[in-house]
Formats: sequence, C-alpha cells, structure tokens
Amino acid sequence: GNAANNSVGTRRLGVNSAIIITLGDDEIGDQIVEKLIKEGVDTTYVFRQSGSMSNYSTAITVAGERTLFTYKSPVEYQFPNELPKTNWVYLTSIGEGFEGIYQKVVDWVSKDSQIKLAFNPGSRQIRAGFGPLKDVLASSYIIYINRQEAEIITGFKDSQNKEKELLSTLSSLGPKISIVTDGNNGSYVFDGVKYLKTGILPIDAYERTGAGDSFGSGCIAALIKGRDISEAILWGTVNAASVIGYTGSQRGLLQEGEIGGWLERAKSSGVKVEEF
Repeated sequence: GNAANNSVGTRRLGVNSAIIITLGDDEIGDQIVEKLIKEGVDTTYVFRQSGSMSNYSTAITVAGERTLFTYKSPVEYQFPNELPKTNWVYLTSIGEGFEGIYQKVVDWVSKDSQIKLAFNPGSRQIRAGFGPLKDVLASSYIIYINRQEAEIITGFKDSQNKEKELLSTLSSLGPKISIVTDGNNGSYVFDGVKYLKTGILPIDAYERTGAGDSFGSGCIAALIKGRDISEAILWGTVNAASVIGYTGSQRGLLQEGEIGGWLERAKSSGVKVEEF
C-alpha cells in the first residue's frame, strides 16, 4: 500500500526510513515484511495481529490505466508508545477507524516543531470529507493529492482553469505547501508565495499503479535532501515516469544514482517548472 511504497521509494533515494503499519499474522504479512527488510526499511514498528488478515489489493489494468479493488482487513491499528526523533513524517491511508491513529500522529508532531508532516490521504479519508481531516490538515507541512481529491476536500468544484484558486483554498486549510497532481496535465504547486506548474515526460504508461506514491516519495526525498520545491517536483515527476513503465508500484522506483540521468532526460524533453 501507500505507506510501503513511500518508505521503499524514499529509501531507494538515500533517505533512512522506518514504517509504522499493522499487518495480519498471515502469509501476505510475511511477504510484506520480507520485502521491506530487503529494501532496507526499518521494520521496528511493524505490528502483527494474531488471527487477522493483512490488507490485500487486486489491480485490473487496460491500456496503461488501472482499477484497484482493495480489501481493508478489520484490524485494530496500533501506534508506538515511543518513537525516535525525526524531522519528517509521512501519513497516508488507513482503513476503518483511522481517526484515532490520525489524532495520535497530530499529537506527536504538535509536540515537536521540527517535525514536518507530509500528508497523502487515501480514498477512505477523502470520502470522509474535511471534518475528520481538519486537525491533520492544520498540522501538515505539505499535502499532495489529485485534482478530484482536492475538489472534494475543499468543496471547490469545477476547478479547471482555476488552479490558483484551488491551491489557495487547499492551503488555507493548513498546509504550507500544496501539490495537486492532474494526470497527463502534470502537477500544480503553491508554496505560500509562488504558483508553479510542471508537465510530464512523454512516456507511454505500461501500468499506472503507484504513480501517485512514486511522485510523493520522489518529492519528499528531494526536500529532505535540501532541494528546493522546484527541483523536488521534478524528482517526483521523473520517479513517477519510471514507475509507470513497469507492472506494480515499486519495481520502477528510482535509485539515488539514477535521478541525475532522469532529470537530464526530463530537461531534454522540455519538462520544466514554471510560474503560472
């Protein structure tokens, strides 16, 4: 899922990452843990619940587009009593009962002004609407969601050609940086001062599963490494371009040493970040 994709994506880009997830005590859970360990992700905070099943998704792909059928197991999500000091936290989708865990994350980051919270809500959170997300949004440093999700959370309808207004409305809910992705139209960003837009690489998608997660992990990794928001958007853009060339959400995630070549490829293709 999203958390695993992001932890693996940032780790491949040279960022030390640990993951907080609750898994069932089943074979799927075993496979997830084995994969995370293989990728170098710290699994100290992986919780396993006896008698429960892990979440499971099936993807149907046609001509590069995909539909996901996702099963969220009815587990009791857990959160560590103690966590190490960190500068960044990534919060994403959780199944039924996410509100309690979200509040614990808000309480955690609110105690340390050095923590930057990156938020990427899942479909369950989007359906829940603004109310249950209010405190998380107010505590977020950066949020990235697609256009349709942004319209639902903000209540800003028919945002086509009104990207500045959509971004401003989203940022008014709390995030210092708001990113709205829009498929083949690229992505739009507001950092509190500038409105930025970037396109996509001219690559035919083999399969789009994980495109959003790869964009997010590339962007966050760049920010953690001290790049500015313009370069961070490009990291996200090229990471997503690589992922959609493969089946699955992780196979195409770039390694740190590959980013430079992909950025040159983007430049030669005319992909750039510009104010709008």
